[in-house]
Amino acid sequence: MKDQLLERFLRYIAIDTQSNPDSKETPSNSNELILGQILTDELLEMGLKDAHMDEKGYVLATLPANVDKNIPVLGLIAHMDTSPDMRGDNIRAVIHENYNGKDIVLNKEEGIRMLVNDFPALKKYTGQTLITTDGTTLLGADNKAGIAEIMASIDYFTSNPDIPHGTVKIAFTPDEEIGRGADHFDVEKFGADFAFTIDGGEIGELQFENFNAAFARVQVKGRNIHPGEAKDKMINAILLGMEYNSLLPNRQRPEHTTDREGFFHLYRFTGSVDEAELEYIIRDHDNQRFEQRKSEMRRNNMMMNEKYGSGSFILTIKDQYYNMLNKISTRMEIIELAKQAMEDLSISPLIRPIRGGTDGARLSFMGLPCPNLFSGGHNFHGRFEFVPLESMEAATRVIINIINRLAASPGQ
Repeated sequence: MKDQLLERFLRYIAIDTQSNPDSKETPSNSNELILGQILTDELLEMGLKDAHMDEKGYVLATLPANVDKNIPVLGLIAHMDTSPDMRGDNIRAVIHENYNGKDIVLNKEEGIRMLVNDFPALKKYTGQTLITTDGTTLLGADNKAGIAEIMASIDYFTSNPDIPHGTVKIAFTPDEEIGRGADHFDVEKFGADFAFTIDGGEIGELQFENFNAAFARVQVKGRNIHPGEAKDKMINAILLGMEYNSLLPNRQRPEHTTDREGFFHLYRFTGSVDEAELEYIIRDHDNQRFEQRKSEMRRNNMMMNEKYGSGSFILTIKDQYYNMLNKISTRMEIIELAKQAMEDLSISPLIRPIRGGTDGARLSFMGLPCPNLFSGGHNFHGRFEFVPLESMEAATRVIINIINRLAASPGQ
């Protein structure tokens, strides 16, 4: 199984599917269609006769049940795009067999090293096979490891038709990394009773709680006057923007928070004396604190307008997604199923909140309960991304065991 997983993974990451936040198209990168067609063809070759890619680049397929009883329909979901945070073209993966637990030289020519002191999780995988980048691109394990694991799981059942299984729905989606993965997802047509995104990190991760999320834009209007004649006339929008940002609590930034601690994150600040713009993301797991954070930004906006004149500050806030726990809390049998599937394989479930979001969060609010399972990777979105091949194999076996457990259930 490991050889098949490695071969699939290396083929998938060779296609640059980096999503483009500036594109208005779906998918945002036409290369996602190339990967989507490859996956569709492979699913058809496995015998999934309804496998197809729709006009928006969503790949959909069904593994029909071979048992004669009414058991829940399972969905398996992964996304085809990679993060726009770092280059995703010309990926040169490096295979480190029997990893020795020490610092890894990713690129000797450029002096790029992955240090155990910086990434202590590396030592967990001593003796295993690690897949890394050459330090010049991301790897793409987020989420092509998940795709490879789903494909290997389906291949297992189509290659062993006598093994009982219920109906399994498969979906590979575009543009998750730019928040659009569920935009055109037809939950009713998909037809699953519940699903898992295979989009988590290290081995054992099981996630059903994520941030509530909002986007905020602050537009600042200034007044540009020649600096030699500026006294009592110039209003510097850059400085006003800095003053606005200073009103937010310093310790409630991403670099100072962890676990269930929320934050305000200023991730873009552009402008001139005449006008400036600040863009934020607002995050909190707790519903009440999430609303309080948005209210705080509105109060600050009002105060700054009172100080500098009406219309000096224009605030726009848009909710992006919500904590899936609000929906999963009534379907905890799904979580128990995943936990038991892991424990059967001597994998300890690591239940922790996601400090981010997944397609599963939005899908849960669209009527498809959808927690997140590990795919095995670490350090997503950057040059130090890596995935142990053994963790990919473990994720595949967990998926297979979930399907086995459902088939063994008494039905309804």
